[in-house]
Amino acid sequence: MHGTIFTLLKRYVQTQYDHSTWVRLTESVGLSAADFDHKSVYPDEQMYALVGKAAEMTGIPASELQQKFGEYLVPDLMYMYQKLLQPEWTTLDMLEHTENTMHRKVRQEHAENTPPVLEVTRLSEDELEIKYVSERRMGALAVGIVRGVAAYYDEADRIVIDPETSEDGQRVYIRVRRLAAVE
Repeated sequence: MHGTIFTLLKRYVQTQYDHSTWVRLTESVGLSAADFDHKSVYPDEQMYALVGKAAEMTGIPASELQQKFGEYLVPDLMYMYQKLLQPEWTTLDMLEHTENTMHRKVRQEHAENTPPVLEVTRLSEDELEIKYVSERRMGALAVGIVRGVAAYYDEADRIVIDPETSEDGQRVYIRVRRLAAVE
């Protein structure tokens, strides 16, 4: 997993809890509390260990923590990839174009980095289905990112996100609908 995600996880833990929590968390899984290099790639097992231990420490299920972290990631991800975004995009447009814009760019720039494959089918102007495919089995993170994208586009109150399969599978189906505007 890319070091940027670890760096953002550190910041998430520090903002939600404090720095000492980050130190205890990393030490409890046998890692150093030192910063992860945002340009490096680290074994997925390190992320699994951190999320699993965080769930144990907080009493919050790992899938819920992944969702919250996914929401938290969005502003930074949008900032990093702002040159690839179109000003007229909405939540559904952004989701529809993620694979062929942001993920393609990540793969081109970092051959060793493997973001999940997103197969997005636009079902109508107001609905799409995302098929998340990744051996990482972190579909809950993807659900959180979808929620974060909706918040970024000020559509959180109009977007319905329905995971259609277990969020910890290698293939996760997520249906996203935009509700009609209330006038």
